[in-house]
Amino acid sequence: MTEPIYVGSHAIGSPNPVYVIAEIGINHNGDIDTALRLMDVAKDAGCDAVKFQKRTPRICVPEDQRDVMRETPWGLMTYIEYKERTEFWEEDFGTIDSYAKELGIDWFASPWDVPSIEFLEQFDPICYKVASASLTDDELLEALVAKGRPLLVSTGMSTPQEIEHAVEVVRGVPFALAHATSTYPCPPSELNLRMIPELAHRYDVPIGYSGHETGLQTTVAAVTMGATFVERHITLDRAMWGSDHAASVEPQGLQRLVRDIRTVEIALGDGQKRVYDSELPIRSKLRRTPSEIRV
Repeated sequence: MTEPIYVGSHAIGSPNPVYVIAEIGINHNGDIDTALRLMDVAKDAGCDAVKFQKRTPRICVPEDQRDVMRETPWGLMTYIEYKERTEFWEEDFGTIDSYAKELGIDWFASPWDVPSIEFLEQFDPICYKVASASLTDDELLEALVAKGRPLLVSTGMSTPQEIEHAVEVVRGVPFALAHATSTYPCPPSELNLRMIPELAHRYDVPIGYSGHETGLQTTVAAVTMGATFVERHITLDRAMWGSDHAASVEPQGLQRLVRDIRTVEIALGDGQKRVYDSELPIRSKLRRTPSEIRV
């Protein structure tokens, strides 16, 4: 049996409960009050964790895009100005850290560059998430491994060879893989949920699912396919301005999603056939030929 990995107080991997992550990401649009409201939404829905993203804009934004003008809710500005406007810094993450402790919910982030790892280290994170876009960034992966913390690694827009290489780079720390398709929003025909058991077959680590679809049922289906953790983007309103809102789950949808995941994981059982006590009266009434085999 695949050994679980431990993220904070949670064990990720069968037969433990599915670890549900609400991806706030950049859906706060640079507003700390919106971020705190989204944390409330995640906690109220029963999620185990919230996740953010951390970038150093002048490293992550390509030079040829920095001065491109962009329409934003704050007026016309360059792309680099926009990215800096929506980024959270030390005071903001300090507020997030304190509020997560108050709520009793895990939080962590996806660092997109090495300085962002060093920035996040001050908060003693329980783990790091590797975004699909960073799967081939060996410098980033090696810097993460050097910190010794558990990793959740997304595999969207990656070839089998790229996944294999990343797995070899991160083997020095506990890690889990997340099946993903990096299309926002992703049509059902491209979700390819059968990759969840395929990844489990190839790698002896817990496998999860990072979904970017618009519905809920396919994320629940991922649990039936063996996902041991689930991540979905969340938003206060899918009509809000920003690139990720359209592929995100609103508060009521998040409550239904967590409810259905918990119901399904209970319904999956342990795979051992048994006769339940609730069946015995029906068995006695409907069986024409009583069995001599002991129940």
